Amino acid sequence: MHLTKRFFTMNTLAMLFAIGLTMLAVIIFVAAYMKVFGRGADLKEFQKEFEVRAAINEIKREALTLKFEKLLDPNYQQELSDRVNVLDASAIIVVNREVIYATHHFNQIDMEKSLMLSSQPDRDEIELGGRTYMFSRADYKLPSGDAGILLLLAPIQVKTSFFVVLGIFTVCFFTVVFMLMNAWISYRFSRGIILPISRLKDAALQIRAGDLGNEIAEEGEGEIRELGRTLELMRIKLKESVYLQQKYDDNRKFLVSSISHDLKTPVTSIKGYIEGIIDGVAKTPEKMEEYLETARSKAILVNAMIDDLLLYSKLDLNQLPYHFEKSDLASYFEDCVADHKYECEKAHVSIALINELKEPATVLIDRERLKRVVQNIFNNAITYADKPNGQIDIILRETRTSAIIEMKDNGKGIPEDKLPYIFDRFYQADPSRMSGSGLGLAIAKQIIEGHDGKIWAKSTVGEGTGIMISLKKL
Repeated sequence: MHLTKRFFTMNTLAMLFAIGLTMLAVIIFVAAYMKVFGRGADLKEFQKEFEVRAAINEIKREALTLKFEKLLDPNYQQELSDRVNVLDASAIIVVNREVIYATHHFNQIDMEKSLMLSSQPDRDEIELGGRTYMFSRADYKLPSGDAGILLLLAPIQVKTSFFVVLGIFTVCFFTVVFMLMNAWISYRFSRGIILPISRLKDAALQIRAGDLGNEIAEEGEGEIRELGRTLELMRIKLKESVYLQQKYDDNRKFLVSSISHDLKTPVTSIKGYIEGIIDGVAKTPEKMEEYLETARSKAILVNAMIDDLLLYSKLDLNQLPYHFEKSDLASYFEDCVADHKYECEKAHVSIALINELKEPATVLIDRERLKRVVQNIFNNAITYADKPNGQIDIILRETRTSAIIEMKDNGKGIPEDKLPYIFDRFYQADPSRMSGSGLGLAIAKQIIEGHDGKIWAKSTVGEGTGIMISLKKL
């Protein structure tokens, strides 16, 4: 419900509640007042009024048994006057709206009003001269065609003091209840709207000042809660944006620093060999070819290092898209073995695929990205294979939910104290054998984690190293 509708509804309910409670209080007040102050007196007044009403009705019935001429008899008029005076009432005889006889004087306007109102069948009380009268009327049809009327009026005593007290009590009680209800509504709106808005204002000022670390609580009602949720989402997005910007800046600085440091050695080597050719150190064609080949290999290394640096930066910033597709694990690695077979034979390293899967395993992979992982692991295995009978085994296993790929070599192995760091960027377990960017396994880790998988290593010095990859089965 919108705030305006809620506010209108709450005020309407407050008004209805105040009216209902006031009516109940008035009933209780009247009952208590009658019991404590005026029950006996009011009963007597009611009894007197009942007796007067019965008496004037009796006079009316007796008059209707008489002819109208009898009403004009002075003796009857005197008797009628005595009877109504005892009741503190008045008797009026009218012929064609002209007063023939009256025990009390009424002005012409009151007479016209009394005759007009007394003719209404649903009325038994009229107000004349600021006083309330009960009345009884007898109508006659005269032989001459004129209309004769006997009108009996008896005043009613109205206890105005009680009604004044009742009116004051009603107004005061309603005012107090209504003010209390409005105070409660103001408190509810203050707690549910004004205070949350004040906190949201403080939070917005903090965001403007660059403080994005404080969580914005979802409080208040309706639109205020939605506003708080929206501001919190905005804060999270801004924080992520700032984090990514900082990370991008850090990566940029890191790349500049790494390129400056890691490219210095091969570039210096290239420069040295080219200067050797220019200075005439390589005098024979064979020597010049050797120098040029070395410079070329160093240039290829520089190019590979730059590619690895750019790829790692994109992976670290989640800027590299993945194109996943369902693939049979065994078929995929059969293709990988075939792709690297010539490379391994050239390095005098044998390669074998050992399939221990009990049934075909299907995984969701980006085939090209996973090839980069396999390539990086193969490069490390070939580089560190010192034995003349170098061997690389790819072993496929499975658990209930995962497919396990182990790429194992029989190289010199990695010391246990260095094993936890081999997936860190630019880490070299053997700096003296540096032949790459130092990002191979770091890139492999980023890609595997992009597949919601895990990668780890186990190694024994003198026996070899195994890189383990775990991927979810479909």
